Amino acid sequence: MEPWKFVRGFERFSLCDWPGNTCCVIFLGGCNLHCPTCHNAEMAWHYESLPALKKDALLDFIRQRKKWLDGVTVTGGEPTTVPGLNVILSDLAEIGLKIKLDSNGMRPEVLEQILDLNVVTTFAVDIKGPYEKFPQLTGNAVTAEEAQANIEKIFALASAQPDKFYFRTTKVPLLTDDDIETVRTYLPHGFSLTEQKFVEPRRTSHAEANS
Repeated sequence: MEPWKFVRGFERFSLCDWPGNTCCVIFLGGCNLHCPTCHNAEMAWHYESLPALKKDALLDFIRQRKKWLDGVTVTGGEPTTVPGLNVILSDLAEIGLKIKLDSNGMRPEVLEQILDLNVVTTFAVDIKGPYEKFPQLTGNAVTAEEAQANIEKIFALASAQPDKFYFRTTKVPLLTDDDIETVRTYLPHGFSLTEQKFVEPRRTSHAEANS
């Protein structure tokens, strides 16, 4: 399947998706987790029901507004589940803007491949919570052991290139303050945790899909 067919949402301008940067946001459909607190469920699990955006029109739109943007955020769903994600990122990189890639960290091998391409400026990785709570937090999509193994591989990548990564945790209702502190203890030396406010799940609306 052509990778760009997974692009099912677009936000023209954002001041909050990439701290310190103005950006547009591209949403890719599909996800390997089933988090009960997901705020964009249609994009994650039913992206086929959303209209696909045309590659050429989207790239032209970004080029025309390049001077007002610091970069492009690529999010989801979960971008690392998209076959040919590297094609999308390489096409965007040709425009000359910085790129931030959001990920849940459960496919470290894909992040390593993307890292080797040297087209992504920043990887924003979500740590859902303490490893033992990952089954509850992800709809039993991963075990605690799988989560720990994957996240620790991400930490190894981040330790090697610390300027490329930052880590986030969303304070969903299942998490306590102690849980957040536990996540902080996981981080490699020199990294801090960005705590995000919980947004109630949206079950009848989705990201803007027509620019």
